[in-house]
Amino acid sequence: MGVRPPSNNFTRAIEDSRRWQGFVHRRDDIFISTPPKSGTTWMQGIVGSMLWPTTTPPGALSELSPWIDVRFTPVDEMLAHVNGQTHRRYIKTHSPADCTPIFEECRYVVVYRDGRDALMSWFNHRSKMRTGLIEFLNAESAADGVRPVDVAWDGDMDELFDQWEHDCSPIRHLASWWPLRNEPFVHFVHYNDLIADIQGEMRRLADFLSIDVPEESWPTVVERCGLSEMREAAKESNRIDLAFEGGADSFFHKGTNGRWRGVLTEAQLERYDRLVADNLPDDAAGWLENGSLELGWRP
Repeated sequence: MGVRPPSNNFTRAIEDSRRWQGFVHRRDDIFISTPPKSGTTWMQGIVGSMLWPTTTPPGALSELSPWIDVRFTPVDEMLAHVNGQTHRRYIKTHSPADCTPIFEECRYVVVYRDGRDALMSWFNHRSKMRTGLIEFLNAESAADGVRPVDVAWDGDMDELFDQWEHDCSPIRHLASWWPLRNEPFVHFVHYNDLIADIQGEMRRLADFLSIDVPEESWPTVVERCGLSEMREAAKESNRIDLAFEGGADSFFHKGTNGRWRGVLTEAQLERYDRLVADNLPDDAAGWLENGSLELGWRP
């Protein structure tokens, strides 16, 4: 099976896709590739729950499912941690498909959410980031010449939209994966479908990942993946508290859709529509907004 090397880099204050250089894959690796605030942590929890169907996952989610691109940890230390893992690895990345190596014998789970919902979730995420974290990330990324995160941001949505479009939008990410949607190593998941039928989506995913969940364990495996259950599990680690005011309660927030209605202005909605129209074909745009169950077909 082949390896498709990255053709671009994805660098922003919080992460750098060049940190994948030196990564050594294993043939059963699982990669969870998503834009921010689109169900990343939820999917990590889902995969972990299925990998340990009869026991509690043996560690904090951030340790079991590391984020290679993030600047929090020196890259050599991060790669040593990943190389030392003895369980089946499931690795997180926000970098688009053309910015990470693709190993065709591995499995890639890509997760998306209506971009307007992702933007509103990012608004909450950005509002709760601690000043110390922002200053650290700006210092770590300064040498790369990336746009710094504004420490003095006052909640202005137009300013946030500028940063989100450049660094966090699902549009660019989906545009990179959509041409690969028929490849056997890629599995598309939509946030709306997880809300509507989480067990059905988890069973599809287990089949794709060749994870054998005993039938009698499915109720527990699914129950552990509820928003409130994951929020409580996250409170066991103080990492989120160090990064966000309000800790896990702020990080997970509501997890609901449609909060952009009555908040985004007509001008902002038109700007969003232009962004989608300029970067996605109609079928991708429709799927991003609605998901598979609503449309009746899957990528």
